[in-house]
Amino acid sequence: MKRLVALACLAATLPTLASCGLHPLYANGSRGAVARAIGTVTIDPIEGKAGWLVANALKDRIAPISGGDGPSYRLHVELDDQIAGFGVRQGDTVTRERRQLRARYQLFDAATGVLVMDMTAASDSSFDAPGSEFATIAAEDTALERLADTVADQIVTRMAQKLATDHAPGAKAAP
Repeated sequence: MKRLVALACLAATLPTLASCGLHPLYANGSRGAVARAIGTVTIDPIEGKAGWLVANALKDRIAPISGGDGPSYRLHVELDDQIAGFGVRQGDTVTRERRQLRARYQLFDAATGVLVMDMTAASDSSFDAPGSEFATIAAEDTALERLADTVADQIVTRMAQKLATDHAPGAKAAP
């Protein structure tokens, strides 16, 4: 009896799930809405080691989804990278550190110079600060590499969502 009720509930909800409007963001690969919307994206140089890591992570993520024949965009990214100690031993020795990477990014239409989106992405990581200076530097660098990947993921995902929505069939033109 319980199975029959469960099947009846499932059958009743299937039509609503099918019409909810969800669809894969990267559907149809290089011929999909995201690839056509993104076209080609050039990334302005980003200062510092964090900038180099973020720029490479962005290139790795954008290259496979760029359609090449769509509109051209220019991505400008400004980073704020901070490290703060928050665990302290006797003698003022730091035991834990927190690294924060914040990015303000702006996407411009390359042909017109019009600002398409202006957003921020952020991530943080905390880690042990061992007594060795070399080990602490290695932990800071590892944290920065992970943060750069996370921030790049956020930027590309939000950019793809925005452009796919703006260029979807029947969508109104973005202001």
